[in-house]
Amino acid sequence: MIIRPERPTDTMAIRTVVTAAFRDASRSDGNEADIVDALRIDGTLAVSLVAEDDAGLVGHVAFSPVAVNSEEVGWFGLGPVAVLTAKRRRGVGAALIEAGLKRLDELGARGCVVLGDPAYYRRFGFESDCELRFADVPSEYFQRLVIDGEPPRGLVNYSSAFYGR
Repeated sequence: MIIRPERPTDTMAIRTVVTAAFRDASRSDGNEADIVDALRIDGTLAVSLVAEDDAGLVGHVAFSPVAVNSEEVGWFGLGPVAVLTAKRRRGVGAALIEAGLKRLDELGARGCVVLGDPAYYRRFGFESDCELRFADVPSEYFQRLVIDGEPPRGLVNYSSAFYGR
């Protein structure tokens, strides 16, 4: 398996992987592929990596800028991250996330937030911070990873792609 940046020719395969990965997810609106497409169209898909094996694309992760208190502060949001069901529990998602976080560091990002399972994201260094909030989500499910400097405090907003058009 290799992890690499997306190519223009990957767009449809990414859409297929993301759609399939979230098809049976209990906490999904089914719009994750639309979000990735909208981030790409808006030019806010800061990091987009794919996992590829002999069968083709098997996973994808996206990172996009977030605002804190309506200001750009050099922080990014992780997600969506998608792995085909048949390829799960083999380290594909972890490899995508680790490679993406490394790329954010190389880009000079100050930090990253994620909405998800605390037990899963803790392994990458994410932690809850009651001073950094997203909507009415309980703080244990909205986590942050500081890459450089101090964490911001306040309300996080994702790209408009996450809120529909």
